Amino acid sequence: MLKSKRIVELANEISEDLVRDRRFLHQNPELGLELPVTVGYVRKRLTEMGYDVQDCGKSGLVAIAGSDHDGKVFLIRGDMDALPVKEETDLEFKSESGRMHACGHDFHTAMMLGAAKILKEVEDEIPGRVKLMFQPAEETLMGAKDMIKAGVLENPSVDAALMIHVMTGVPSPEGIVVIPPEGTCSAASDWFEIHVQGKGGHGAMPNTTIDPINVATHIYQSLQTINSREIPPSETAVLTIGMFKAGDTSNVIPDKAQMNGTIRTFNPEIRNFIKERIKDISINTSVALRAKADVNIIDGCPSLLVDGKLSREVFESLNELFDGEGVLKWEDVMGNTTMSGSEDFAFVSEKVPTIMLALSAGDSNNGYAYPQHHPKADFNEAVLPRGAAIYAYAAIKWLEENK
Repeated sequence: MLKSKRIVELANEISEDLVRDRRFLHQNPELGLELPVTVGYVRKRLTEMGYDVQDCGKSGLVAIAGSDHDGKVFLIRGDMDALPVKEETDLEFKSESGRMHACGHDFHTAMMLGAAKILKEVEDEIPGRVKLMFQPAEETLMGAKDMIKAGVLENPSVDAALMIHVMTGVPSPEGIVVIPPEGTCSAASDWFEIHVQGKGGHGAMPNTTIDPINVATHIYQSLQTINSREIPPSETAVLTIGMFKAGDTSNVIPDKAQMNGTIRTFNPEIRNFIKERIKDISINTSVALRAKADVNIIDGCPSLLVDGKLSREVFESLNELFDGEGVLKWEDVMGNTTMSGSEDFAFVSEKVPTIMLALSAGDSNNGYAYPQHHPKADFNEAVLPRGAAIYAYAAIKWLEENK
């Protein structure tokens, strides 16, 4: 049985490699399913370590550590894509491309490369196999689904899966690991577009027009009543309009208006109900005001479900790895709340027992004031070895306990 101390030592030995990998990825952020530089870099690093790297879907990569074909298979995932955010940090290695790793996926990928290095060092002692999943397009909720379709959970079949997400701008000491309980861990996510067709005209003669801005604002106000008047108080849902576009100048009533928004839910029935109500309210409100509305609902991902047995096993293994220091249960940190953010690893959780861990990488009480997705978001590189060790040891320990 591999000693946890050895995994920590191996992780600390590659700390410089982890920082170098993270900084290269941070300087070269790419979006969605198009990650040529990122994929090329990850492939090169894995090949240097001795891995046989396989393509999986559009920009996904898979590598396998361990040679025990009679054992089980544990999957670890790191997402690789960035956000269309112009970086405003003062980092020497900041991105200048108008894109930014503002969500920490550069950390995830670097920690996965570190785990790959650790697993290769102890490969003969792995009681099974560890499948490394390097995933694109988490931010657009397309990457996990694409890799599942391409067979990431097969050949060999995966028995359990784990992902880590770093957090910053939160009042939590760096390095704290939070383990969620059984059940729903993150929100389902969907998008919608509402296009209102009116009749444009002169701003001084509104009676000769059908003002799409007026119609769209009535739709906007009515949509807010879904949560306040149509959802049971015991349920949680978020409906947000994040984009509203209409017109080009002050004295012309435009022909069209457009609103784009997002829905976050936990209950599948509530999720479907809200989608239908968005359509009903938009179409009928526009008809009442002599306009026409087209509604496009774009399915995102379901809620991520945490397996209870896996959660307990990972909690025990990480307490062993870190001698009981800095490993906390979700309810001790967050109470009974669940995460309103969404995670497309949810598609994996529909197929195999799954867990998502949170790793604090930026304490708001210690200079890391900005949260994820902010153009000034920053992360503490000191946690990189800890993340690599978590990926590697959680996988190895689960394989040992589930022979």
